[in-house]
Amino acid sequence: MKREDLNEMLWFLAVAEERSFTKAAAKLGTSQSSISHAVKRLEARMGLRLLTRTTRSVVPTDVGERLIRSLAPRLAEIETEIDELMVFRDKPSGTVRMTLSDHALNSVVWPKLRPVLKEYPDVKLELNIDNGFRNIVEERFDAGVRLGESLDKDMIAVRIGPDWRLVAVASPEYLSVHNVPSHPEELVTHICINHRQERSGGLYAWEFEKGGRELRVRVNGQLTFNTSYAMIDAALNGYGIAYLPEDLVQASIASGRLVQVLDDWSPVFPGYYLCYASRRQNSPAFRIVIDALRQ
Repeated sequence: MKREDLNEMLWFLAVAEERSFTKAAAKLGTSQSSISHAVKRLEARMGLRLLTRTTRSVVPTDVGERLIRSLAPRLAEIETEIDELMVFRDKPSGTVRMTLSDHALNSVVWPKLRPVLKEYPDVKLELNIDNGFRNIVEERFDAGVRLGESLDKDMIAVRIGPDWRLVAVASPEYLSVHNVPSHPEELVTHICINHRQERSGGLYAWEFEKGGRELRVRVNGQLTFNTSYAMIDAALNGYGIAYLPEDLVQASIASGRLVQVLDDWSPVFPGYYLCYASRRQNSPAFRIVIDALRQ
């Protein structure tokens, strides 16, 4: 069926319901002559008279009544389906996929989303933990969380977290056997817990900064991980010095289970940003995530 054929049938139903071309035109927001011509075209194409017109009224013929009985339930069903779909316009739903590091998840993203998501049970969140840098668009993620120093120029970036530091820590047991380092270069003589970078496959060179001087040190040790939480456990159990986000080890430092070293060399890193392509801006479910994370 052509679209114009459907329009003619809809206009015919309006006239039959209102028993008036004038009232039908007012209801549909069009002119009386347009509706009259449309109904005449429908009757001509079908070769049937659908309406009996008098100076006082417009009444469906027997054939017209039969067409009404055929069309009306189908149109009512369509209207019901549309009404049900319109619920989603005001009720956010759908799946949001994000790629982010374990530190970003636990320090910023989950604490902000946890109290909000219960209010939107139809919003589904898929969080892919990856300490590398996945291609957000090519791998069909809706967003990724990146440090301020690692933002893609063609992505929208929204600040979602404060600046933070990396700090070197070790257990008291380890430091009781080994000298406490006073300079980053002394780390090459220590047992350190390495971090494997997933994107490059190489080991992370520990970055330090003091008085405008930047320094990178490649360390060695028995253990290498690609997740911060395993590194924390290894440091707590005396396997060497680890270089970790300060917020992850603050409690252990405060309790004395870990000791911070080289504090004056610990650099500050730009906080986390939510990065996404502009085409996702109008998704209600995604707007829920953005609004929660930017608080």
